[in-house]
Amino acid sequence: MTDSTIAETPAETFTSRRHQLSTGGRSLEYTAGAGTLIVRDDDHRPLASVFYTSYVADREEGAPARPITFLFNGGPGSASLWLNIGGFGPKRTPTRTPHATPPAPYATDENPYTLLTESDLVFIDAPGTGYSRLLGDATAAQLWGVDQDVDAYAKAITRWLTRTNSWNAPRFLFGESYGTTRAAALVHRLQNQGLDFNGVILLSTVLNWGESNLGGPREYINLLPSYAATAWYHGRARTTHQALEPFLAEARAFAQGPFAEALLRGDLLPSETETAVAEQMSALVGLDAGMLTKNHFRIGMEQYRYALLADEGRVIGRFDTRFTAEHQYVRGNGSHDPATDDAATAGVNSAHLSTYRAHLVDDIGYTSDLHYRHLYNMPISRAWDWRHKAPGVDAPQLVPDVSLDLSAAVRRNPNLKVYVMGGYYDLATPFFGPELDVAHLYLAPTLRENIRFTFYESGHMTFVDERAVEQMKRDLDSFYHDATAH
Repeated sequence: MTDSTIAETPAETFTSRRHQLSTGGRSLEYTAGAGTLIVRDDDHRPLASVFYTSYVADREEGAPARPITFLFNGGPGSASLWLNIGGFGPKRTPTRTPHATPPAPYATDENPYTLLTESDLVFIDAPGTGYSRLLGDATAAQLWGVDQDVDAYAKAITRWLTRTNSWNAPRFLFGESYGTTRAAALVHRLQNQGLDFNGVILLSTVLNWGESNLGGPREYINLLPSYAATAWYHGRARTTHQALEPFLAEARAFAQGPFAEALLRGDLLPSETETAVAEQMSALVGLDAGMLTKNHFRIGMEQYRYALLADEGRVIGRFDTRFTAEHQYVRGNGSHDPATDDAATAGVNSAHLSTYRAHLVDDIGYTSDLHYRHLYNMPISRAWDWRHKAPGVDAPQLVPDVSLDLSAAVRRNPNLKVYVMGGYYDLATPFFGPELDVAHLYLAPTLRENIRFTFYESGHMTFVDERAVEQMKRDLDSFYHDATAH
């Protein structure tokens, strides 16, 4: 088996071992497995071999079916090991977040925060990532795109339910980062195919790519409260608030009010108003008011990362702004891989990849001759088709707004519960973005109650923070209980 597109269609595989988990005064017997699912087009031609890792707990004969959660990280181009070994699988590798974790050897043990206590878990690697590969004559254009990816995941999930005869179990999706875009569109796709879901968990959420990522006013409005949280953490904010939450309430109000008006009015903004906005913004985000005025208040993420601690010669993290690193080598002024050119990613990446690879062999017995592509975002993102056919919109969107899909899914299934989670110190997917996106779904009050929010003093991968993951576990346990109550 080679590391390129696989020419011959292989058989579906599954390798497993039995384990016992003791946590929270409970003991669970479970099967840890890893294998592949063959995804096919509507004419039954093979498209991809999709790799997954599953954890299925025993249940007594006659007991109700346990919930099943399908989990995936983002990218596009990321495998799903972080949510597993770094977050909610039965084994977990702690890190020293918000500081860099030293090199191997790393410690891995039973995970007191695992979601296996509430649900069986299936972690799916997107086609082209992890051990997942395109098959036969399949092309990247058939799988690497917003809607193509959703179609592949819908088929992989349907295939897993078929292979395991799990059709009558409560169902959940758990997406992180781009995985939230996938989950919002995927739950709508699956429900239209006759598979209603109990719940969707969106961690570090981005729904409306058009308004949030293309340099328009919403991008800067979304980022400002995260800038404020970052300035607070590094002691650069000027405020009388003694706690973070009320400070962020002020930042949110400023972002939606004077700041949004200043961005929209452009050169029509009176000079005295411009000065007042610059001073207020400076106090919140920790940058010089003159710099803010010069840039017409439009401070991009990369600019802010380098500007906040410039006097110390340090750059803050992209995925977790509590991390810091030295500025780039002075002669390097080209572009970098945004997924890896970041102190937060570098601080945990080796620990999670190393221990996940060991976990597959030592705890499951799974081996492969393929290279495990934990991050394959550069090849995949360059080929990604960003067009999206949203419900109720006839022409494909050039960039996706899957808040429309999420809205349609909630309206179609009034029992669907949605949990939006994230970190205050995340610049890649600012927490204020989904708050505004959901506010523009215009759901009836009874449906709006189906959507809850919780944000933590952590970064993009909130679960790698030891204090945050403990609270996340309690919050998610409550969500599963509410979403499965009838």
